[in-house]
Amino acid sequence: MSAKILKGDKDTSFASSLKRDTALYIMLLLPVTIAIIFRYVPIAYLGIAFEDYNFVDGLFGSEWVGWENFEKFFGYRKFGLLLGNTLKVSFASLIFGFPCPIIFALMLNEVTSNRFKKAIQTASYLPYFVSTVIVIGMMNQILSPTTGVVNDVIRALGGDVINFNNEPKYFLPMYVVSGIWSSLGYSSILYLSALSGISQELYEAAEVDGAGRWRKMWHITLPGILPTILILLLMNLGSLLSVGFEKAYLMQNDLNLSASEIIGTYVYKQGIIKMDYSYSAAVDMFQGVLNLTLVTIFNTISRKTADISLW
Repeated sequence: MSAKILKGDKDTSFASSLKRDTALYIMLLLPVTIAIIFRYVPIAYLGIAFEDYNFVDGLFGSEWVGWENFEKFFGYRKFGLLLGNTLKVSFASLIFGFPCPIIFALMLNEVTSNRFKKAIQTASYLPYFVSTVIVIGMMNQILSPTTGVVNDVIRALGGDVINFNNEPKYFLPMYVVSGIWSSLGYSSILYLSALSGISQELYEAAEVDGAGRWRKMWHITLPGILPTILILLLMNLGSLLSVGFEKAYLMQNDLNLSASEIIGTYVYKQGIIKMDYSYSAAVDMFQGVLNLTLVTIFNTISRKTADISLW
């Protein structure tokens, strides 16, 4: 009997699993390889942030300069502007963008017609698959001072034409609103999945007790998806300052530079355009350390207050 048990244990080993699910492991090879090459191997090159890196001498032959690149960035005359703009864009996107998928999921959850619900879901998912370049192009057309629909309405109401793309004060609202439009439907998928896992018996018991729609939402629905909300919030905080430079760079011009220049676009210009790899790596590392600090702080707060955390 013991021999059979031991034999059964061997059948659950990695070797037997590899033999049984060979095709799955082969499929796993490509994404794992890509992750190792593009996510983990570059970590070794963070050392260039402390060097005067050049291609000829390489990572181990370049001159070691210590904290010089960081001191250069902290002493940069526009350091405050870069950090301020990054914080504004990051927190505005989080404050206005994070609750929208939750509200959208809660609204969809209240829809009783499955056909209408599926149609709304499909329509809301589509913008996520539109590339950033096309989104910016569409936004430029809609807000154009000559042919844009928005300025046509302003003119019809007797107002003055507004050049949204060239005025710094409109950069942040344009950035946030376009981000919400692009990600609203797709970001709501996880919340809809969490909502489907809430027991219907809770709603039935609440109805027996006389609870209305709002009370059921407040006392059953929201607590039911609270762990999902907190986990996603912590994950967003982990990349809070890593605002993608693509959209900001595409929306950027010489007239709105005072509002659109963020750390991401600055790193791109220094590293790719000016080829100052050591300096751009130092700036990017500074941004990464801030992200890690933020997620650690909020993860600790979440663990102590709600007993929900990433680690």
